[in-house]
Amino acid sequence: MTKTETGIKCHAIRAEGTGDETVLHFKEIDLAPPQPHEVRVKIMAAGINFIDIYERRGHYPVPTPYTVGREGAGTIDAVGSAVIDFKPGDRVAFCAHRSGAYSQYANICADLLIPLPDALSFEQGAAFPLQGMTAHYLIFEFYKIEPGSTVLIHAAAGGMGLLLCQWAHHLGAKVIGTTSSDDKAILAQEAGCDKVIIYTIQDFVQESKEYTNGKGVDYIIDGVGKTTFPMDLQAVRMRGHIAIFGSASGQAEPISPNILQQKSITLHGGSLGCFMQDGAEMRMRANAVLEGIERKWLNLRIGETFPLQLASKAQNLLETRQTTGKVILTVNH
Repeated sequence: MTKTETGIKCHAIRAEGTGDETVLHFKEIDLAPPQPHEVRVKIMAAGINFIDIYERRGHYPVPTPYTVGREGAGTIDAVGSAVIDFKPGDRVAFCAHRSGAYSQYANICADLLIPLPDALSFEQGAAFPLQGMTAHYLIFEFYKIEPGSTVLIHAAAGGMGLLLCQWAHHLGAKVIGTTSSDDKAILAQEAGCDKVIIYTIQDFVQESKEYTNGKGVDYIIDGVGKTTFPMDLQAVRMRGHIAIFGSASGQAEPISPNILQQKSITLHGGSLGCFMQDGAEMRMRANAVLEGIERKWLNLRIGETFPLQLASKAQNLLETRQTTGKVILTVNH
């Protein structure tokens, strides 16, 4: 890193176009000084999320080129003239739209910073914001989970799924998780799944119906999309709830809204940005995640870490569902 009159030069992962992981390049960039309400974060770790892949694919259009990433953790390197709550040297985490987290440095709005407890490493700090706050709204905003509720969570052994399983279990739900292998099933069970369905060899509709004595599941949380959603409609109970928050297998095919009438199903669509509309709401969700971690009923599982330069490999492994837990980039300076 070198300082210049206009800011700094640093290395980052840039998306030069849309497509597969080969559009990602490790390049030197010019980063402007932080604006009055921003801080410059020296990033030590960044989280990889499916939203990064959706943007890279072009499913959510972003003008190219751009620096990839929304989530990271590090120390504050410089503050804008209007920032009063943070100072250089503070440890922080963040989750911010178009933050450019796959980088050595990034300018982040101070309102979107989460103070990082000393007990958490930078890797842990990069692992919890986006998925933790997403888990919070999926657990609390759409369906009231109570002791005995049946909750089906797809991709239960991924970083997102493991958090959801732990949280639903903590609230007393009977948790059903779907995974692709025996090894992943073990992780899901450790996270609180009462029943694990290996979807590559088992029919999750049939299995969940049998588990609920033919009634169907109260609440299904689906971040997979295309390959799971049609069966969600069969697996959910009468007057049950389905939340769609991602499309790891591709976007679900359209349906007629009248299909929902057959069992009076409530269908929810979730996106984290809608549930952190201001700093107060963001901190409420982040603090709930940190409280769970502190009380040790919520555990972060970091599956694999890669140096920043190997971001394309890390994304590919996540995209092809070859990972468990959270995938992290570590940043050298």
